[in-house]
Formats: sequence, C-alpha cells, structure tokens
Amino acid sequence: MSAWKHRVDGEESPYTPLGPFKLRLPFYHYRFELPDYLQGLLMCAVDLAAIPLMMQLLGMPFEAALAIVILNGLLYLMHHLLGDPVIPGWITPAIPLLMAYVSTFPEGVDRVHALIAFQMMLGALALGLGATGMASKVVRLIPSAIKAGVIMGAGLAAIVVVFDEGGRFEQYPFTIAIAVGVAFYLIFSRHFNQLKAKGGLWGAIGKLGIFPIIVLAIVVAPLFGEAPWPNVEWGFSQPDFALMFSEYTVFGVGLPPLTMFLTALPTVIAAYIVLFGDVLQSKALLEEADEKRQDEKIDYNPNRAHMIFGGRNFGMSIFGPDVVMCGPLWAAMHVVTVERYKQGKAAMNSIFGGSGSFRWGTNTGLLLLPIVSLVQPILGIALALTLLIQGYVSVRIGIMEARSQRDLGIAGIIAAMLVIKGATWAFAVGILLCALIYGKRFFSGEVDKTFVKDWDEALLPETDPEPVVALRK
Repeated sequence: MSAWKHRVDGEESPYTPLGPFKLRLPFYHYRFELPDYLQGLLMCAVDLAAIPLMMQLLGMPFEAALAIVILNGLLYLMHHLLGDPVIPGWITPAIPLLMAYVSTFPEGVDRVHALIAFQMMLGALALGLGATGMASKVVRLIPSAIKAGVIMGAGLAAIVVVFDEGGRFEQYPFTIAIAVGVAFYLIFSRHFNQLKAKGGLWGAIGKLGIFPIIVLAIVVAPLFGEAPWPNVEWGFSQPDFALMFSEYTVFGVGLPPLTMFLTALPTVIAAYIVLFGDVLQSKALLEEADEKRQDEKIDYNPNRAHMIFGGRNFGMSIFGPDVVMCGPLWAAMHVVTVERYKQGKAAMNSIFGGSGSFRWGTNTGLLLLPIVSLVQPILGIALALTLLIQGYVSVRIGIMEARSQRDLGIAGIIAAMLVIKGATWAFAVGILLCALIYGKRFFSGEVDKTFVKDWDEALLPETDPEPVVALRK
C-alpha cells in the first residue's frame, strides 16, 4: 500500500528516518508525477551541454564525457531521495572560474589532477560545513564587498568565455544572437511576464524554462550553416565508462599531489561563495511554497543540503570528475516545479513528487539515443546560452550583495581581477582593499542606503520587480 495516500494534511510527506536524512522512494513515499517526468525527459538536453566543456578542457572523447554526465545524473537523485526537495544542477557561474584555473595546467594527467583536487576539496568543505552546521556562519564572515565581487566576477567570466577569441560566439554568431535575444525576452521581459500570467499558450511556453530556446537552436543553427541537421538515431546511448575510469579518474591517474590541493583553495572558496547563493535561493523558494500549500509541511535543511551536494562532489571527484560540478539547485526548473506545486494537491501531491519525477525523467532521457543524437549538434550553443543568461543573473545578484558605494568600487576591482588573474589574486586584492578602506570594520563594512533593499520597509515604494529566474543548473 502506498504511504503517500495516507498523508495527513499539515504534516510532512511520508519518509523513512535515515540519520540526518529522510528517505523517500517513488510510488511508495510520494506520487509519481507524469507531467514533471515528461518535461525531464526533454530537458536532459541541458545536462548534455556539459559534454563539449569536458571535451574542450580535458580532450575527453564524447562517449567518456557522456559517462560522466550519466553518473552525475544518477547522483542528482540523491537530493529528493534523502529529503532535500529541490531540483539540483550545476554550479554554473563558477564554471568559467574552474575552467580558467584548470587551464593553467598542461593538458593531460596534470589537468585531470587539478580538476580532481578542486572537486574533492569543494566536496569535503561542503560536507564538513553541513555536518557541523557551520555553513551559514562561515558565509556571514565574508565581507559584502568580497561576496559581491566574486559573484559579479563569476558572471563576467561566463560572458568572457563565450565572446573571447576562439569562443562559442565565433562558431555560432547568428544562432547565439537570435537564441539569446529570444531567451532574454522569455525569461526577463516584463512584457512576456504579463503574457505568461494570462496562461494559455504563453503560460505553457513560460513554464518550459530553457527548452523552447534549445528547440529553436536545433532549427536555426542548420539554417545559418553553423551546425548540421540532427541525425536522429534509435536505440540506447553508449557511454564509455571503461575509458572514463582508466584515463580520467584516480583509478587511472592516481591521486593528485598535495600542492594541487593547496593551489586550488582560492578557487574552491570562490565556487563555494557562488553556490551558497543557490542554497539561500532554495530556502526562499520553498518557504514561499510552504506558505502557499498548507496541506504539506516542507522541511528544507541547509545543513542536510550541504551534506548531499558535498557528498556528490566528493564522490564525483573519485569516480568521474566533472567540470560543471555538483550544485544544490537548478533554479529555472525548480521555479517551474514550485509554480505547478502551488496550484494545489490535485496538480502535484507533494513537492518531492515533482522534483523527484523530473530528475527520473532526465536520467531516462540520457539513456535514449534519439534524444541524445537530436541535441548533439547544438550542445555548444546550449552551453553558450546557459553561460550568457547566467552571466546576466550573476552580475545583477552580485551587485545587490553590496551594501554601499565603497562596496561597489571594491567589488568592481575584485571582479576584474577574478576574470583577468584568477581567484587567488582576486581574494588577495579584496582582502587588502577591505582592510585599507574599512579598517576595524573589515567584516561589517558599511550600509549607506544606496540600495532600496537597505531602506526601511515603511519607505519602500510599490514596485514590480523583474523576476529572477536563473538558468543555473
């Protein structure tokens, strides 16, 4: 008998206690949601966009990179299965930072070692902070100017990757220009937001996240001669796990030397600052959903989330180091799922049903050759679109982390240093500037009310803020 059918209104969905985790299995603990599963089946195209990154950075064959994507996809399931009701994804804004760092090592074993050391340290850091409950305290100690600079720099680095010499824009100028224009209209435009609110066709398009843009790229790229028409094949995908293990993991190349763990530390800290923003966003979205749906109590625990995505990163560093990393949230798709959840119990019985069914769908799609072969010609374009839109969001969020005009000035220099010289220089410059400008107020900085967010609530004007739907995987 299914436990989910007997959930009492106002209580959590059924689960089996498992230490700090709460085990929930499909069909038994939560109702399987077909709409979310079908959407996941198609949206696996975004997961596949990680493949050209690994091919470019590590010289990895397509089949070996596909093996890593599939392994990462399986670990996505850990979140909802262990009690974290989100749709997890990449740490998208930190991808350019990691690529820039790893690229400083020669291609081959050294570069693989650099990636392994970075992801192992990131995983260990998140696991440690989650297990001790120290996550939120650590981030509060980082000055606002440094947080703003790191997040802004990550966004700028994402844009530079696309438009730099030899970047994706030179390969697909027309497709990227058209697709990005449509994407910005669908995601950030006030006009389209008003159309979407009316429902109907526009509402349906708005709920599909980045998928309509990928479909557009599949058609536009061949029309401009920037990519071939897809050669759809039937059957199942053929990942090469043997090659992945033998040449791109510790089982084939051994553990990295200690020096690589030390040199990776600044980039690890920068990536952690970026991903912690996703944790805060997850909490805010789920609190809003919990308030709307009184029939189900949602328990979101940031420390538990840290242990899960920390474990994913640590595990991937051993069994399949991944350039896109293992992040706590795919914001675009999580927002879509939460909006459907808000429609009531009939639409989605439990938030775990929506998030879980979606990730079961993406895992199914990765195994189906027709879907993989359909999107394979435009994976580089899909990646460029994600990076550009994420750049827009990260710069905006980064600026809003600042609390004063002095913070903005410091953040601008940190961001530039991050793009040009890397995380080590950026942190060194940021610490020096905060010390020189703020002195004893190094950690607290100042609040000069430059930003509306720092005004007293009674003085706030009525606004219609732009929706922030990050395409962060």
